[in-house]
Amino acid sequence: MNLPYRLKSRSVVVQYIVLFFSIFTATTLASAASLPDFTELVEDASPSVVNISTSTQVAKRDRGPMSEEELQQIPEFFRHFFGAPFGRGGTPEPRSSMGSGFIVSKDGYILTNNHVINGADEIIVRLSDRRELIAQLVGADERSDLALLKVDAKDLPVVKLGKSKELKVGEWVLAIGSPFGFDYTVTAGIISALGRSLPNENYVPFIQTDAAINPGNSGGPLFNLDGEVIGINSQIYTRSGGFMGVSFAIPVDVAMEVVEQIKQKGFVSRGWLGVLIQEVNRDLAESFGLSKPHGALVAQVVPDSPAQSAGLKPGDIIVEYEGQEVSLSSDLPHLVGRTKVGTEAKMVVVRSGDRKVIKVTIGELPGGEASVVPAATPKDNSNRLNLVVQPVEPKRAKELDIKGGVLVQQVGAGAGMAAGIKVGDIISSINNKPVESVQQFNEMVSNLPADKAIPMLIVRNGNPAFIVLKIKGED
Repeated sequence: MNLPYRLKSRSVVVQYIVLFFSIFTATTLASAASLPDFTELVEDASPSVVNISTSTQVAKRDRGPMSEEELQQIPEFFRHFFGAPFGRGGTPEPRSSMGSGFIVSKDGYILTNNHVINGADEIIVRLSDRRELIAQLVGADERSDLALLKVDAKDLPVVKLGKSKELKVGEWVLAIGSPFGFDYTVTAGIISALGRSLPNENYVPFIQTDAAINPGNSGGPLFNLDGEVIGINSQIYTRSGGFMGVSFAIPVDVAMEVVEQIKQKGFVSRGWLGVLIQEVNRDLAESFGLSKPHGALVAQVVPDSPAQSAGLKPGDIIVEYEGQEVSLSSDLPHLVGRTKVGTEAKMVVVRSGDRKVIKVTIGELPGGEASVVPAATPKDNSNRLNLVVQPVEPKRAKELDIKGGVLVQQVGAGAGMAAGIKVGDIISSINNKPVESVQQFNEMVSNLPADKAIPMLIVRNGNPAFIVLKIKGED
């Protein structure tokens, strides 16, 4: 029996609708199945995470609460400590702060951030079973922002430690901590980048993640999907004081090296090379004969340093350290700082266009100094060179520990101005040849090749840096 056409059409439509919802449901279930389930991880890992609170006796200030402008001057991960108004007079009053941490040994060693406990008179650790224990500070390292605590307890639950060197961008991570005092808050995200260098943090190749981190998360663990700690949450980038999608964690490999040194000797030793370095941009790469921008350009060698003993020179470009490529200048401090003092390290440098192997015995980083320091890179451009210079006064040369050079008196429109040269700069070398007098400088400038990037070493405010000159052919 033939069905009417309208019934056939309606039957076909129903079939298509059923098919569509079947496909949609199957796709949704498949997508849900592909997302990680963190429940078991959280159950296993949470007992080893702790809440840390501190109290400090501070003198009352003779003024009211901090203004919004003052609060903005405080690093973001400290701002919530300063929200309460201050009283008047000189009588001490308690001030408290809060953070997170995690247990690394059954006998009570706990790792957290240095800024969580810095200056504290009393440190209280609250465990997952609600016990509150007084913690003693074993040691702290300001450069890596890490602190090791100890509580009097036994058979504590401990975290599993992973290997941060095996991490990959895009993999899932999970954070557990106490943001704004809300204990055992769990947030998840992915690794956004690896090896990040932050201002004034030359020795930590930070893990960047988009897992939500807020004040109070500092010092808490960052887990991988295997339930292993791969980082310690430390900082966030923010303009509001809260999470904006960019967080930074200290790699666990770096942290555990610090922990072992604090346990053994109470302080942290770091490798020291003794050079001032800067990034290699496109023009600098061309001027030094590199096929592409990479490596760390040596702007200055510190006197009596391991670098000087090894024969490193300004203008050398370090492209490899102990078999690891130095892609960015910021890679070098991480590698040198983690090198054991007394180790003979092998570096590959590019000097005058040739690759050269240099061996250096790494020294110990002196207190308050840096093994390798980023140098400010002046603005690059290309135009006519037009400078008026004079000899450097002997007293000034001695203060800066330089020989020869010329002091820039005037900067006219031209290649010098375009390259970023300023009045007060001292020009120390051109095209890797030392400048010893005003006459020699003028002769060197007159003989500069056209349409070619030329490196020039200057000293500005006591800090050396390379810039690039390029003079147009018609000039």
